[in-house]
Parts: sequence; structure tokens; C-alpha cells
Amino acid sequence: MHIYLINLGRRPDRLAAMTARAERLGLQLERVEAVDAATAERETLDRWFADGGPLGEIPRGDKACLLSHRLAWQKFLACGDAHAVFLEDDVVLSRAAGELLPNDAWIPAGASVVKLEHYGPKGQRVLLRGLSAATDGFQLGRMLSRHTGAAAYILSRPAAELLLRQTRFDLPVDHLLFNSNNSALFDRLAPWQLLPAIARQEQFVGAQSLIDKSDIEGTRKPLRALSPTYVKRELVRFGYDLKLLPRQIAALLTGARFIAVRTAT
Repeated sequence: MHIYLINLGRRPDRLAAMTARAERLGLQLERVEAVDAATAERETLDRWFADGGPLGEIPRGDKACLLSHRLAWQKFLACGDAHAVFLEDDVVLSRAAGELLPNDAWIPAGASVVKLEHYGPKGQRVLLRGLSAATDGFQLGRMLSRHTGAAAYILSRPAAELLLRQTRFDLPVDHLLFNSNNSALFDRLAPWQLLPAIARQEQFVGAQSLIDKSDIEGTRKPLRALSPTYVKRELVRFGYDLKLLPRQIAALLTGARFIAVRTAT
């Protein structure tokens, strides 16, 4: 599988850090120039996005991030591979990534999207169905609940084609792919979670950060300031969580389980 690394042109430090990490694992990265929210024309970003969405206004940095992933999806479809890996440039890969990512032999037929990442706090629990062995020491389970973050995942060609047919987006890329509450594409993409995960964003690792998240975080801060708009947005999000509850209860009654995600060493 090709491994596409999404990287800002003004962040050669991130590229150098990720290249060194990949080389230690015997992996080769193919760089994709990210869309830079700091320099992109407003119209270039906004024409791809709805004015509002399930989570409210999408920050400028998240718009640029999604379009960066879109460029990587296009690059994937220009080659003949059945699957490809997509990485953001702030991710730490486990040693096992060196064995799993060079080929797709362990990915079951029909698995269009595989989430490689553990996002959020330790012990993050995800509702999964159909747990099955993927390769030695690893399992895959069909995701039935939200587990965001898009720093490391695999797409099949049909999944990339579906995503590239979209002409307007109303969610950031990680919610589009991995948020069962809000994404209109979630059921069609039918993502799977790799257990244990083999990727973790550096902000969660606990080591001194070599790579910061300021490029996107800076565009999110104004929307997170306490205000009537912020309160309304959080209430709407809570409403989506409640709306999905009956569906999740039904899944639990038919064999699905909440599994605590951990990261492989």
C-alpha cells in the first residue's frame, strides 16, 4: 500500500520528524502538500462547504484539513492500488505499523475504511460489532459509535471514490469518516477499528511534543469561546448523542460490545 503523508509546506520540521519515524519502521512515505488555511483564498475553502452543519460552523483550519485529505484521496485513485494509508503529520506509529502497513493482505474483503488510530483519552470506548482476527495479535471490529480523529486510516478504492463524489461537506474530515452521530456517509463507509490501534496523535502520547497542533487549533479557539452560539452548538451535539442511543441499545442487545481502545507498543 502507498502511505500518503499530509504535510504543510511551511512545516518541514514535521516532515523531517515523520520521515525519521517512518524510516525506523522501514516505511516509505509519499508526501501530499496540504492546503494551508493561513494562505488559501476564502472562496477556495468555502465553496466546498455548507454554511452550517450538524456541529455548527466549521473552522477555517478544519476546512483546509479536509481539502488536504481530499488531495490525498485523489492521488490514491491515480494509482492502481486497492487500498492506501493516509497519515497526518503529527501521528506516532507503533512498531507494529512496520509489519501491517506495507501490504493489505490482512484487510478483509468488504472493509472499505479501517481506522488505525486511538483518539482521545486512555480507555476510549467504542461500540464494535463482528470482532474478528485480522493478523497475529490484532482484531478488526465494525464501528457503531463515534471515534473521531483522522490522523491514520486506510481507504479502499470504492470508499475514496464515494468521498470524491461529494461536492459539499458539512463536517470536518474526522467526523465525516468516523462520527456515527452526524455523518451522512458513515453507514455507507462502514468503518472498522483496528485493535489494538497502531497510531496515536502526539498530543495524547505524553512525551514532550516535537510537533504542535497550533495550525488547526488556532482557527478553532474563537468558536470554543463561551457564548450563546457555543452553548447552542454543544446542546445540539448532545441531542445527536441522545438520538443515536436507541440504535446503540439495539446493537448491544444483538451482540455488539463497547471495547476500550488501546495502542500497540
